[in-house]
Amino acid sequence: MQHANGFRLDDVSKRIIEHLQEDGRRSYSEIARQIGLSEAAVRQRTQRLVDAGVIQITAVTDPLQLGFARQAMIGIKVDGDLQRVAEELAAIDEVDYVLITTGRFDLLAEAIAADDDEYLDLLTNRVRGIEGVAATETFMYLKLVKQSYKWGTR
Repeated sequence: MQHANGFRLDDVSKRIIEHLQEDGRRSYSEIARQIGLSEAAVRQRTQRLVDAGVIQITAVTDPLQLGFARQAMIGIKVDGDLQRVAEELAAIDEVDYVLITTGRFDLLAEAIAADDDEYLDLLTNRVRGIEGVAATETFMYLKLVKQSYKWGTR
């Protein structure tokens, strides 16, 4: 399988990815033992996957549990240059996720804020202040029920 950036994804790399999806802290030696490679080979393959942008290894948190009172998905209708608006949204620190999409909205952006006042400022001044943002609709998160990254590989 060839990744969108030209990276070739073979069955061994897929197995490494699946182990890391299950537990991102799993040691190279444990993965090596499970798939029959040396620890060095697993380390090198993992680094190539990271360098190619195929995977990221990071701690995933629940912002609501960390004291951010507001987390929301913002649906955005754009009038004008969609890519430019997406890039301007992505440059906002409080925005952690931006998608160009189909359907009712042109973009979806996930944002976090410490409180209502911070969210209000973010939405009204910074998001709606971007030239080309025609309309927004906020979907405020109340409780995280499931967050999984174990979708495997194809």
